[in-house]
Amino acid sequence: MSSDAFWMKKALRLAKKAIGWTSPNPPVGAIVVKNDLPVAEGYHEGAGKPHAEAVALAKAGKEAEGATLYVTLEPCDHYGRTPPCTQAIIAAKIRRVVIGTIDPNPIVNGRGIARLKAAGIEVTFGVLEREAKELIAPFAKFITKRVPFVTLKLAMSADGKIATKTRESKWLTGEPARRFVHRLRHEHDAVLVGVGTVLADDPQLNVRLGTKRVKQPVRVVVDSQARTPPTAKIIRSADSPCIIAVTDSAPKERIEQLELAGAEVWKLPPSSDGRVDLLKLLKRLAERDIVSVLVEGGSELSGAFLKQRLIDRVIFFIAPLLIGGRDAVPAIGGEGFGKLSDAVRLCEVKLRRLGGDFVLVANVEKA
Repeated sequence: MSSDAFWMKKALRLAKKAIGWTSPNPPVGAIVVKNDLPVAEGYHEGAGKPHAEAVALAKAGKEAEGATLYVTLEPCDHYGRTPPCTQAIIAAKIRRVVIGTIDPNPIVNGRGIARLKAAGIEVTFGVLEREAKELIAPFAKFITKRVPFVTLKLAMSADGKIATKTRESKWLTGEPARRFVHRLRHEHDAVLVGVGTVLADDPQLNVRLGTKRVKQPVRVVVDSQARTPPTAKIIRSADSPCIIAVTDSAPKERIEQLELAGAEVWKLPPSSDGRVDLLKLLKRLAERDIVSVLVEGGSELSGAFLKQRLIDRVIFFIAPLLIGGRDAVPAIGGEGFGKLSDAVRLCEVKLRRLGGDFVLVANVEKA
């Protein structure tokens, strides 16, 4: 491993500490290195707080002069909630800047690099670029398309069932997998389910990691006819907002009951099948600065997201058991695809053991 890759790997590890906290900004890590020794490091802790470069440079002080700055994302060159990072880098008299990936934000996108080069600073970019891009994938989609990054999470048997024919599903997977799910909720801005899941399981969909500092996601229920009970835990637990997405045809009295119970009810135009238009819902969530959404089911909702090609990543927890039966609940329902050529293909597939289960993580191949 080259020296640049070595330090960039450490910067990426720093950035990962902030996943879940920085929206609508991306997680970023930075390290100041001089004479092959670390001088200072930092990461962006949240929107409105100093960027990673500024944190590391402030810690380095005068030692930053003549040093190399490693940063996972191109430094910004504009005023936002904080001053431009390029300004701080130039003022600190950094000699060289090594960047993981260019910022996809149209108001940056190469301008930071150009500013640094114009100031006589040596710039190298694209070091561990694949890892750096993967880290900011939710932000990249959000900032360029104004739609959240969607992860489909499912727990299933080895034969692809999420419940038996009697709808028994607790617990398919073991405790390590369930802990991982709580971590995923913390890392996403919103958790989304269909009303069928609410009626069957009455989940809270909050984060229960047993640590003092966690971020609770916004909870979203796709519920065309406002069938969610006002007494549902997802509304009554006040950890974070609960949004119920309904269509224009939902009964007015049910909507009023949900609002009285404390839910936010969003009325959206229906899609051609009369259900909530999922793309319109995602766009409205983006207006709320929701960068990432974790879809936790159920079967029909997962099928709808798949059919409309709205999924960016899948995380499947696979238990080593076989349920069988044509009436058992499949992991992904709906109509499916009639031709293999139309099927959604996965790429960059990773499979690992997690306690007694397996977890498969993969990106969805884009056309």
